[in-house]
Amino acid sequence: MIKTLISIVHSYNSYDEIELLSQLKKGSEGAFEELYNLYSTRLFGNLLKLVKSETEAKEILQDVFIKIWDNRQHIDTEKSFRSYLFKIAENKVYDLFRKISRDKKRKEALLSIATSEYVHIEETILNKESTALLNKAIESLPPQRQQIFRLCKLEGKSYKEVSELLGISTSTISDHIVKATKSIRSYFEDSEHTLLKLIVISFLAGT
Repeated sequence: MIKTLISIVHSYNSYDEIELLSQLKKGSEGAFEELYNLYSTRLFGNLLKLVKSETEAKEILQDVFIKIWDNRQHIDTEKSFRSYLFKIAENKVYDLFRKISRDKKRKEALLSIATSEYVHIEETILNKESTALLNKAIESLPPQRQQIFRLCKLEGKSYKEVSELLGISTSTISDHIVKATKSIRSYFEDSEHTLLKLIVISFLAGT
């Protein structure tokens, strides 16, 4: 469906975005194609950095624009289309994370992505406020617990490696991780940042 829609070529260079949205609401496939061309590349790049899979990023991108087309009559031309588009994408990524949250290997891979990539994405779905919130949660831990959590969970070091590095037992490290995990999970329980909350809570489960 989406390939058929975006294959129809019309020139909308003289229209601004509000006009494009107005035309889209009337069912214009040309306006849809123009909006797709304006936003798809950047949105795909952000999705790829989050999900680390071209296949899944492409599927989410397609789902986002299919939803745009299906719900075109409800688009508010007075509000930011970019924000609307990225909100739909955020919900799609949320759905993906929820589906794979029970898969241990994919959970570990996605946790790595969430902790190592989000700070480098210029216009990512995870905004600056969410980034600051995650850092604040970690910084609320006691200094040694914070250090151990960062080494084990963010840098991916084993308990043995951290034990040798800090000169403390692996059982002590395990105790710090359990308590750090509980503290961070609690910190996010009431958070309005649903996507980041899901990443943190679901990937810390069972640690």
